[in-house]
Amino acid sequence: MSPLTDAMIINGAVLFATLESDLGPHRKIGLVRILRTPLVVAAVIPLFLDRPVTHGNGLLVELAGLAAGLLGGLVVTTLMRVYRSPKTGKPVSAAGLPYAMVWILVVGARAAFSVGATDWFPAQLAQWAAAHQVTGAAITDGLIFMALTMVLVRTAGLAARAARLPAPPARRGDLVRFST
Repeated sequence: MSPLTDAMIINGAVLFATLESDLGPHRKIGLVRILRTPLVVAAVIPLFLDRPVTHGNGLLVELAGLAAGLLGGLVVTTLMRVYRSPKTGKPVSAAGLPYAMVWILVVGARAAFSVGATDWFPAQLAQWAAAHQVTGAAITDGLIFMALTMVLVRTAGLAARAARLPAPPARRGDLVRFST
């Protein structure tokens, strides 16, 4: 497969898994929900990730991908409402159009960059990379780190917010009466 095809597979997997898991007004938060998206990402990304660069400007590009993923993950986490279900008392979430639009915008930007690197501005990108001593693998890794970090921050934020919810109020049937 070409690097462009690889990038599109990663982008599609991340977008589909995240939106399928999160969109809706009343999504249960449980272990499967928490782990599903990171597991999809963990299954796909190792197929395409080169050895990360550990020095120089390539490392800076990869760290920039991590920082962008952190910022994106924090943004989408704030766009998801986490609350206790009035019916079950268990943690649930709600995410709508703004949440989906941020994911679509971020994944679309990554996809557009990937297409651009191949079809629109390959010579300019090659010149920039040579001038700054950055490999194409470091750029690809930076994009992958961005996707992975955004998913992990979203997942950690969802789990943390669900865990911090106040205990559900006692229901009438839950009270035990003692008589003397």
